[in-house]
Amino acid sequence: MCGILAVLGCADDSQSKRVRVLELSRRLKHRGPDWSGLYQHGDFYLAHQRLAIVDPASGDQPLYNEDKKIVVTVNGEIYNHEELRKLLPNHKFHTGSDCDVIAHLYEEYGDKFLDMLDGMFSFVLLDSRDNSFLVARDAIGITSLYIGWGLDGSIWISSELKGLHDECEHFEAFPPGHLYSSKSGGLKRWYNPPWFSESIPSTPYEPLVLRRAFENAVIKRLMTDVPFGVLLSGGLDSSLVASVTSRYMAGTKAAKQWGSQLHSFCVGLEGSPDLKAAKEVADYLGTVHHEFHFTVQDGIDAIEDVIYHIETYDVTTIRASTPMFLMSRKIKSLGVKMVLSGEGADEIFGGYLYFHKAPNKEEFHRENCRKLKALHQYDCLRANKATSAWGLEARVPFLDKEFLNVAMSIDPEWKLIKPDQGRIEKWIIRRAFDDEERPYLPKHILYRQKEQFSDGVGYSWIDGLKAHAEEHVTDRMMLNADHIFPHNTPTSKEAYYYRMIFERFFPQNSARLTVPGGASVACSTPTAVLWDASWSKNLDPSGRAAIGVHNSAYEKHLANGNLTTSKITDSAPMRDGVGAPGLTIRG
Repeated sequence: MCGILAVLGCADDSQSKRVRVLELSRRLKHRGPDWSGLYQHGDFYLAHQRLAIVDPASGDQPLYNEDKKIVVTVNGEIYNHEELRKLLPNHKFHTGSDCDVIAHLYEEYGDKFLDMLDGMFSFVLLDSRDNSFLVARDAIGITSLYIGWGLDGSIWISSELKGLHDECEHFEAFPPGHLYSSKSGGLKRWYNPPWFSESIPSTPYEPLVLRRAFENAVIKRLMTDVPFGVLLSGGLDSSLVASVTSRYMAGTKAAKQWGSQLHSFCVGLEGSPDLKAAKEVADYLGTVHHEFHFTVQDGIDAIEDVIYHIETYDVTTIRASTPMFLMSRKIKSLGVKMVLSGEGADEIFGGYLYFHKAPNKEEFHRENCRKLKALHQYDCLRANKATSAWGLEARVPFLDKEFLNVAMSIDPEWKLIKPDQGRIEKWIIRRAFDDEERPYLPKHILYRQKEQFSDGVGYSWIDGLKAHAEEHVTDRMMLNADHIFPHNTPTSKEAYYYRMIFERFFPQNSARLTVPGGASVACSTPTAVLWDASWSKNLDPSGRAAIGVHNSAYEKHLANGNLTTSKITDSAPMRDGVGAPGLTIRG
């Protein structure tokens, strides 16, 4: 992932302003350590920190059209750029970068080209002929982006909060699937799929159609000119990503450059069950497998760095981001710059265990839609920023636009969890890859129960974080929490601890408003908490809060007057089962 920063119409074209923009852009250098670029046109500034994945030799940014009147700074990957170039036969491209098509598409189609882009992206485009500009973000919000407004009338755009929070009177997350045009002066939604209205689909389930759509989503993401790999936890979703990648890698350009044997990565405490599961899948697929070990204390020591980079105080996101953050550093040290991850499967198919309690197919589907719409605040934010902190790019095939069209058009009756019929969570994607003749995965991996990332890394990880917070947050502090933090008031010492750190880095009110809140059980939306009356008494983002569903659900044991939980009997993958390594921590 690259870092972009733009200052638009700041009424200051001085050298000191240019120096300040460069200084702020350097705050994003971790995202793009390969090259820095800055374009200035009067009081418009477009800065870029590049992570070179495609055409590393000549694809430095900002990028231009032929006469350099149209300038663009982009973070992302356009997977169909070769097809788009064929639609522009009269245009001359300066680089082989996949993002080079954007300026030229704008020349031909104005702001109507966004739905033509197949990929993940956020960009700022300046038309210097009339000083108009466009800002856009990809459909789901895989890439991070923020917009801010200065007292001088300027508009600021940045990949991360740290690029603009000191300069703007107000700022907020730029909404996914939206376009900002200076000509119209406001935001408009460019991504309008049928599922966004939450109407109930009725397309019959066809396993092979779903399988092929996912295979295509993976294959197109093998576009790279640098070494890459996959994150493998041993859980369902990461294993499917690894299996499909391994199966189709041989004929790709990447294989010709870097070899046809796939590299896979996981992290955990030495001897943890998830490391064992990941290795089993790696051996089955024949990947070059890399295990990284760390201690609970290593994770706790990294919390402040994690909050600074992830830019949230959401409890589950921080719990899950920490091991991914540590793993990303190790991966980058091996010279790898891109990994395939698997965020999104649980939102699309209802993989979180609380979906067992969905009252009907209509509410099941609406919750799928609500989760997808909010994904940019949680798992996309985690995957993007935890990897970008070390100059590593994560690609997420489950969030491919075409795959979403297929998966979200299926009659949700097929997604309902029906244990009496042998249909566990995410049954339809499991069934789609259950091939007896050419198996994608071992059966027990293909039909393994969902485990949220922060649980899958080991229940002792969460317990250790809670114990650490207990040492730093007193009961008296909690009594005053609603006065100190009236917005999204922390309800636990762990949440209070994270909030203190966040506010130290990002003290503005706008910053705290970028973080979502509300009741949740096992990562549900507040609406889904109403599905089970008992959940309102046990609000916790852990999957173990899904009482009566999880194999190791919270169970009350009166032992020496203390409330304890049942022991974990089975290890599993990460929060989303795909995008990161399996990590199990034993206290």
